[in-house]
Amino acid sequence: MELTHISALESKHAGLERRIAEEQGRPSPNDALLRELKRRKLRIKEELAQVQQVH
Repeated sequence: MELTHISALESKHAGLERRIAEEQGRPSPNDALLRELKRRKLRIKEELAQVQQVH
């Protein structure tokens, strides 16, 4: 179960990285969207660290 959860978190993290890169590559990036995506990415990173610490 934990490995599946870790894989899911890693996948979400990678997806957010892609969305952030895409948004930053636009001529006029949406700053509010970038902040939200980065916040979500950080939450996932923190959760990953907690799960990996226990595992």
